[in-house]
Amino acid sequence: MKPGLTGVTRVIAASKNSLNGIRDCWRHESAFRQNSILSLVLLILSFQLAQTVVEWLLLILPLFLLAIVELLNSAIENTVDRIGPERHILSGRAKDMGSAATMFCLIMIATVWISMAWSRYLA
Repeated sequence: MKPGLTGVTRVIAASKNSLNGIRDCWRHESAFRQNSILSLVLLILSFQLAQTVVEWLLLILPLFLLAIVELLNSAIENTVDRIGPERHILSGRAKDMGSAATMFCLIMIATVWISMAWSRYLA
């Protein structure tokens, strides 16, 4: 077992670290800020579009996934940048793959939201 904090003390420390990660991503990553603002707008609109709790969950869960993926993408980018400023094919691939993951989340959000709006207003 790894020495360190345990129990509630560990949960509190881990929560503080998580909040620091969100704060730092907000401060230093414009894509995270843009996706967060988009998610906030869509969260507000979700109360108008959804007619059931299940529909509401289908609308908002991809927004949380986008935040998770963007945080991980930013972590990858920071790690690669920490290694060094020189260009390397593997560093480029890692950054591109993280970006692709974010793109797939955005496509998923668009698909879910357009499908839900279509079925509610146009079908």
